[in-house]
Amino acid sequence: MEWVDRVIMGWIRGVMQTARDNYGVDPVVFLVIYLVTVPFFYYSIFRMVRALAVKKQQEILAWSMVFLGSTAAPFIYVLIFGRNLPWWVYVVIALLLGQGV
Repeated sequence: MEWVDRVIMGWIRGVMQTARDNYGVDPVVFLVIYLVTVPFFYYSIFRMVRALAVKKQQEILAWSMVFLGSTAAPFIYVLIFGRNLPWWVYVVIALLLGQGV
């Protein structure tokens, strides 16, 4: 069973190194940004629903911007620091951000 761990971890390390070398994106930084924005994402949904219930338009707008920012932050990192990205990466990012909007 130990060899499975070595194979899987070796594959993950290889993919991470490829992302760093070929595309200029550090997967660890992406993951950290993603994990840091998760609480803001869920809290903004909670606050948006609360604002919708009492019909406070200004709060809805403010919390929807927090929602969009927390959704987009890791992908903006990829767009800013990524280089030589395949065309389909831009399509996937656009779809993911479109889903968040």
